[in-house]
Amino acid sequence: MKDKIIRRLFLGFIQIHVLYHAKQEPFFGLYMIEELKSHGYDMSPGTLYPILHSMEQEGLLYVEKRVIEGKVRKYYSLTEKGNDVLNQAKEKALELIKEIRDK
Repeated sequence: MKDKIIRRLFLGFIQIHVLYHAKQEPFFGLYMIEELKSHGYDMSPGTLYPILHSMEQEGLLYVEKRVIEGKVRKYYSLTEKGNDVLNQAKEKALELIKEIRDK
């Protein structure tokens, strides 16, 4: 039970990381796997790509296909809706941090 709760919480954190990095510059999946690993998230492509796909379907990410060294690579960038969601997430995260830090 505890693992399921932690997994759901971390999924939200991961999505915020994705939105943040998509705002900085377009990225591809392997980059995001490495970036998330630097924050302690050990993700496989089989876990990350469904998250990216669902975020694209929800209109949070835009995907551009580029041919790199003969291979098609998907680059993800932030949509206007994704930017709005990121801004709301920042506000809520800061509010939560202030609340739990002071207790």
